[in-house]
Amino acid sequence: MTREQRVTEIFVEVADSLIDDFDLIDFLQQLSVRCMELIDVAAVGILLADQHDVLQTMAASDEHTRLLELFATQHDQGPCVECYKSGQARTNINLTDPKVSARWPQFAPRAAETGFVAANALPLRLRGRVIGTLALFQNDPDPLSPEDITLAQALADIATIALLQQRTAAQSEVERSQLQHALTSRIVLEQAKGILAERWHVTVDQAFAAFRAYARAHHHQLAQLAREIADGAFDTTQIPQPEPPLSQN
Repeated sequence: MTREQRVTEIFVEVADSLIDDFDLIDFLQQLSVRCMELIDVAAVGILLADQHDVLQTMAASDEHTRLLELFATQHDQGPCVECYKSGQARTNINLTDPKVSARWPQFAPRAAETGFVAANALPLRLRGRVIGTLALFQNDPDPLSPEDITLAQALADIATIALLQQRTAAQSEVERSQLQHALTSRIVLEQAKGILAERWHVTVDQAFAAFRAYARAHHHQLAQLAREIADGAFDTTQIPQPEPPLSQN
């Protein structure tokens, strides 16, 4: 199978996987393996920034402990850290270069111990928003071609889209849950108002004003107090009863 055919196959996989309940971790793991196959590098990792802007390994083509430890050392230095902070790709870095070793005194020796001699880092970026990096490590010093870099960035873009879609879906689900909770609470509140109005022989507005005043004075949440009233779990005689409206002749 040619590389073009494999690229097409990957894009089909991506299209099939971008559904609401797809397994994000599995998707990124598979993408890292595919990236290693397509670009012919020794190892690939996908790193995401946490809430403290620290890069964490999300997926790796090789789960070997040494590789994961290598990614972990990039918390403070290395091509991925620089790529994430700048939003710019860091490509064809010779890890055996003394200048590189001096710049990354912890990362470069660890990379050498693992057998890597070159590194590349591309941003997971969408319209200026950077959420992580795609890391590619090589066992040989030959630089990646411009075509390889372009393909790697395309794969990084795929990962970014998948991640942002997942976050958007999750956020939408939270918002939907919050909206549903608010709607349910409002229904219960209307029930409680009706109960109080009927019990006190007052208008619904008067019942709600008395109910709300009591809730605020005693630091009760309206929804919770309303539910207790609707369920018969609250003694409504504790609430000061408003005066019934004057009868109209």
